Order: sequence, then C-alpha cells, then structure tokens
Amino acid sequence: MSIFRRREFEFAPSFCYNQNMNIGAHVSIAGGIDQAPLYAKEAGCECFQFFSRSPRGGHAPELTEPLVKSFKDNCRKNNILNSYIHTPYYINLASTNNRIRYGSIKVIREELERASILGVRYVMSHLGSANDLTRTKAIQKVIEGIKKILDGYKGSALFLIENSAGSGNIIGDQFEEISEIIKGIPLSVRNKVGVCLDTCHAFASGYDLRNKKAIDKTLKEFDARIGLSKLKMIHGNDSMTEINSRVDRHEHIGMGKIGKEGFKEIINHPKLKKLDLILETPADGRQDDIKMLKGLRSKKK
Repeated sequence: MSIFRRREFEFAPSFCYNQNMNIGAHVSIAGGIDQAPLYAKEAGCECFQFFSRSPRGGHAPELTEPLVKSFKDNCRKNNILNSYIHTPYYINLASTNNRIRYGSIKVIREELERASILGVRYVMSHLGSANDLTRTKAIQKVIEGIKKILDGYKGSALFLIENSAGSGNIIGDQFEEISEIIKGIPLSVRNKVGVCLDTCHAFASGYDLRNKKAIDKTLKEFDARIGLSKLKMIHGNDSMTEINSRVDRHEHIGMGKIGKEGFKEIINHPKLKKLDLILETPADGRQDDIKMLKGLRSKKK
C-alpha cells in the first residue's frame, strides 16, 4: 500500500522523529555511497541528498550487496531515515541531440532503480532546455521522455521535477509549465511523479517567498496549477539576485534576497512543515545554514 495520500493539503508522512520540518543538505559520497549518511550526521543533517554517480558523466558505481547494506546500516545507526538522489547536471529531456536526450532518459531510469535498491525516497531532476525548439515542442519532448523513463518501472522511489530559475530557454520555471508536463503523463504512472520546489529558483522565476503573505500567495498558485499533494520536498536556498531576475545564484540563508524572515515562515508553514528541506547553499558555511534553520524552526511538536 502506498504511503502517499492524495487528499488536499496532505503530504507523505516523514519517516523521522518529530513533526516539524526535517532539515538537511546535499552531501558528498567521497569514499563510497555508504559514507554519505556519515557526512550528513557530521554536518548536523536530519535528512540528506547526494549524487549516486559523478554529476558530470561516466558510469555509476556498482551497488554491491555489501555497499547497499552498509548504506542502510549507516542511515539507521545515525537515525537519518530520509534520503534523496539528485540526477547529474547534464540531463536534458528536451534536447534535439538524441545521444543527450536518450542518455538522459537512461540515466534517470537508472537512478530511480538505484534509489529503490538503496531505499532512497525520491530522485529529483532538472528537465533541460528547449534550445532551438519551440516551447510547445520542447515540452512535448519532456513529456515523452518521462513516459519512457516510467515505462515498466516498478520501483519504490518517486521521480521529482525540480522547478528551474527560468534563465534562457530552461524548461519548468513556471508552475503552469510543470502542470502541463504532469498532466501529459498517463494516469497509470502519474502517482510516480512529484515536485521538488527550489526556493531560489522559484524566487528568481517571480514567486515571492519573503514573508507569510507572499508564501501563502505562492502556495495558493502552486495548488491551483499543480496541486499541493504533488509537492514532496523543498530545496532551501536563499537567492543572491532579486525576484524575477531569471538568474540562478544560491546564497546562504538570511544573506540573500528572500531573507531570514522568509525562511522562518517557510520552515514553519502549516502546509510545508511535514516536508523535508535540503540545503544546496555554498558548501563553505552550509553547516551554519543548518544551525540557523534549526534555530528558526518552531519548538512545537
């Protein structure tokens, strides 16, 4: 039985030890995938995200039975039960270059299978760029790509579409566009698809997150276009650039244009606090971001 409920404003319960938002970060796999939970614990994470392969290319490390067991054991011993995989940087489901497009489809499917073996909950990915295609044709290519990715897929991990910052011809910056893509996926596999909301990307795309009123408005629009039941997790990143800048520049929490007040409201918002938040702020100082967000989090259980 699926743990994911579909009623309005309800979310998948988090396999964690409190009822507030879990706070974590993207961590290294230096020394092996099974080391990721140890790096996460050292950084003060309550959940974590990682690349299961090099983000720049090459074959994925083999998931041997001892390695998988070690990964799961390290998660359990350190009481970090929620983990996530981010796909490599080169993914482009809208590419007119078949080597890139079909390579992207293959890699995402492999990552879903790998995540299912490891017990990782979600695999998130950017969708790519329209480049020389019309927007309509590019979106159709993305939909066809996701259909191929999910064709025959029986794993437990969900595929999450990450919203983009909207620079150039990048796909997926507007909620309407993400909605169109999800609605183009067959109902039979649509329950395998969700959304990861990146705060910096959303802000750069014109969605205000600086205070509760603005966040309420943004979530209302997300719900109207996509449905809050599809929102599965958050990438928590402040923005170096102004709202609607269309520029993707992550900043440390409270030092950017979204600001400390915005993140306090995000992590304590009643419609968001059961989700996990993963930091992708600059590595130098990321532990301070984790501490800050924990300090902003409501003490109510």
